[in-house]
Parts: sequence; structure tokens; C-alpha cells
Amino acid sequence: MKNELLLVRIDKDYCDYLRKFDNKVPYNFKEKELRPFVGVLFKVNKCMYFAPLSSPKPKHLKLKTKLDLLKIDNGKLGVINFNNMLPVTKNNIIEIDLNTKGKNKKERMYLSLLKKQLFWLNRNNKRLFGRAKTLYTKYLNNTLTKNIRDRCCNFNLLEKKCEMYNKNKSQVKI
Repeated sequence: MKNELLLVRIDKDYCDYLRKFDNKVPYNFKEKELRPFVGVLFKVNKCMYFAPLSSPKPKHLKLKTKLDLLKIDNGKLGVINFNNMLPVTKNNIIEIDLNTKGKNKKERMYLSLLKKQLFWLNRNNKRLFGRAKTLYTKYLNNTLTKNIRDRCCNFNLLEKKCEMYNKNKSQVKI
């Protein structure tokens, strides 16, 4: 695994599938359609893990960094939600091309934000990798506080569903 992070979108149908089994899987439609995920944070068996980013909001400046949430540049560039990390394979992701030109001012501003987020995240990638792995391990070992565990996706279950989804998809002939 290379240590450089990348921004991706996760296939909407895949997210919808996972949400049937875990309601903590983040939505990825309408205004969240372009919600980026940062990754690869780590790899387990055949699954890579990606965590959703959140665009900056005033509340992020006041939030405390916790094991499952990391403020990007003290919240000025948003946050990364490790509790909502999702297992994926290369079949479930679409890499975001940050070299495209936005169609309008809003898209150009958004692309600029994503570039700033990715730059900060890559400069702090050891913190991200460490935090993601620690949260994942504590979840599996059942050593998280109840409060944090209740916010997390069910990583064990989602890995199994990821494998099933991709196995079934590969068997479908188009």
C-alpha cells in the first residue's frame, strides 16, 4: 500500500446496499452526491478502508478532536469521520480527478477545497493511518467507549457484505 492518500467517491449503489445492513453508512446522494472519501487509510484482507470527509462548517471549529473524528487544519478545512469508514474494493470507488476545471464558480471553489484538504491530509497521513487503525482495532477488540462504538459502522459486518457484494457483482454478466 502506498502512503499517499487519494480522494474518491464511493458507488451510490454500493452505499445503498451496505445501508441495508448498517444504518450508520453515510448517505451519498442529492447534495451529498459528490461527498468525497479519503483513503486508502489501511487494508484488511481484500478490503481497503476509506473515511468520509465533511466540508467546513462553523461547528467544526468548536468540536473537539476525538478518536473517531479529526479536524482538518483545526476545522478550517472540515473534518474526517473515521467512525463512518467503509470497506471497499477497487470496484466500488471512482477516483476524483482534481485536475479538472470546474464548470462554474461553485465547482471551482469546491475543487480548490478538496485540493487543500488532500494536501493537509497527505502532510498528516501518519496521524490519519494511526487513528484509523487504532479505532478499527479497538472496535474489533470491543475496547471503545460505548459512546464512540455506538457512532461507528459495524466494520466486521460491512467487510463481509463488501465481499458478498463484489462477488455477486462479478458473477453478473452484462
